[in-house]
Amino acid sequence: MSTSHAPLTIGELARRTGVPTTTLRSWESRYGFPRPVRQADGGHRRYAESEVRAVLDVLERRSSGLSLPAAVQRVVDGPARSGSVFAEIRRRHPVLAPQVLTRPTLVAMSWAIEDECCARAAEPLLFGGFQRETFLRGSHDRWRELARTARHAVVFADFADPAPLEPGEPVEVALPRDAQLNREWLVICDSPDLPAFLTAVERPGQDAFSADRRFEAMWSVDPVVVRDASRLAAALADRYRPDWRQRAPDLPDADPVAGSADLHRASALFDRMVGYLDAAR
Repeated sequence: MSTSHAPLTIGELARRTGVPTTTLRSWESRYGFPRPVRQADGGHRRYAESEVRAVLDVLERRSSGLSLPAAVQRVVDGPARSGSVFAEIRRRHPVLAPQVLTRPTLVAMSWAIEDECCARAAEPLLFGGFQRETFLRGSHDRWRELARTARHAVVFADFADPAPLEPGEPVEVALPRDAQLNREWLVICDSPDLPAFLTAVERPGQDAFSADRRFEAMWSVDPVVVRDASRLAAALADRYRPDWRQRAPDLPDADPVAGSADLHRASALFDRMVGYLDAAR
């Protein structure tokens, strides 16, 4: 593995954020932040790429007037507080209106994103939320093919025994019984040339294995929304399988340019089309 793909040292984290190493060590001692992953060969501190954004978020919150303890707490509690990509994206992007869709429609939309990612996206970062390991089985071959050419492919489900980390294979992230992602459907293709995102939350009181289940769903091809969803999913993967980044190339950290007005108008039209098609089933 090349140096550019290795986890960050504390010196690299300091350089990327402008926060001195002595300050980072002080924060870790007082607040448990930033969170290092200790290496087996000597126990040296190493930091995931997401910690760069987290430290910068703390600095932004400090500049807005928050005390350091409050700023750290807001950042630490952020994406992992609810454990829900759906809830956090809805909070950050209220313009996205959820639609009630059936499972067959979500399957079709997911396959469309996966097919386009496989055919066109250049080294995408992929995340898939399957709720149950049994639901992943029908798509396992597709995700193995996606993982072969992806920057990284991560799948969330209730795995009893997640597979070891292997190059070119999906990273299996086991969800605990109380995880919010157990109720969520998730497909993210974070790629500069083909950003796409779909999330849905299962409505309560339904048979977990019924083909007629209904979900509240949101989707977007706006690069900013997709990058937000990608960062949230990566943070949850950090939470549930902290070692997954050991084989992961650098994750995208630059903020993309927002989608144009034409893109949003086309998305609104597609929303309406999907609603009519789903209702006609």
